[in-house]
Amino acid sequence: MSKSPQGPVLFDVDDEPLTSPDVAPPVPDVTPAPAAMQQAAAFAAGRPNTLARWFWGLLVSIVVFFAGIAAWDFVIGLLARSPVLGGVAAALVGLFCLVMAAIALRELAAFSRLRRVDRIQSDAAMALSDSSVRAARTVTAQITALYNGRDDTRWGREAFAERQGDILDADGLLGLAETTILAPLDARARQEVEAAARQVATVTAVVPLALADVFAALTANMRMIRRVAEIYGGRSGTLGSWRLTRQVLSHLVATGAVAVGDDLIGSVAGGGVLSKVSRRFGEGIINGALTARVGVAAMEVCRPLAFASERKPSVTSLVQRSLTGLFGRKSD
Repeated sequence: MSKSPQGPVLFDVDDEPLTSPDVAPPVPDVTPAPAAMQQAAAFAAGRPNTLARWFWGLLVSIVVFFAGIAAWDFVIGLLARSPVLGGVAAALVGLFCLVMAAIALRELAAFSRLRRVDRIQSDAAMALSDSSVRAARTVTAQITALYNGRDDTRWGREAFAERQGDILDADGLLGLAETTILAPLDARARQEVEAAARQVATVTAVVPLALADVFAALTANMRMIRRVAEIYGGRSGTLGSWRLTRQVLSHLVATGAVAVGDDLIGSVAGGGVLSKVSRRFGEGIINGALTARVGVAAMEVCRPLAFASERKPSVTSLVQRSLTGLFGRKSD
């Protein structure tokens, strides 16, 4: 039985040159995949090129054109063969056209409401920049007309009507409209944002399916933006909701606010929360925080007046309120 060699063992490495730390290849940077909300925001904010718009526009036009001709030929042929069945088919096609016309009118009305809110925002900014009381009174009259007939704003409109005569400057007049008419709507909008953030965080943490969190984030944020628009009086249809969603998410992507920083995560759930919970829970917190940011941006876009007298909702406070009880105790 051979004995093991005593002392150190030397290896001949003449053929393989030694590598010092200063010339060693760098360690590959393994960057984690973007959060679901970042992917959803990039997808929704992406603008198709001109060639793609022409392609889809022409394709839809061709399909609608040939479908209309086929339906017309079918109804005419059926009337020639059987007047009763042809009449039934003509009535069904006519009802379908009426429904489509009603949908088109609703979409046009939705775009008109969105433009109305945009006009109030621009007029208010101009009134503040010029310090014009007359322009401010015109803006407050537009806001009152916008919410006329809504029971949830009746108390605020009555309070504003009683006190507006005592205000003699543009800032104070718009501030009074903000605190009396818009403050209750702000509270409802914050609740919608918190509910959406909670839903996105829960789905991300619980559902392990691939791309399920991206789909949940996109749908929940579109629904949240639509609800926020309805609260502030800019009710939108299907096309209007998609336009409004792209407007909000494009703003977030352009300003870089769609990225979550460590300071936000630390303030929401504690310094080392992502190292104490699972990866899915960490992604849930990130997606919930991004949803809250989208909600705040939606409030700024849909609100007739910019936040001045009323404090703009804090993303950290929204996330803390929405995620309390889901991933741990709310920080003091």
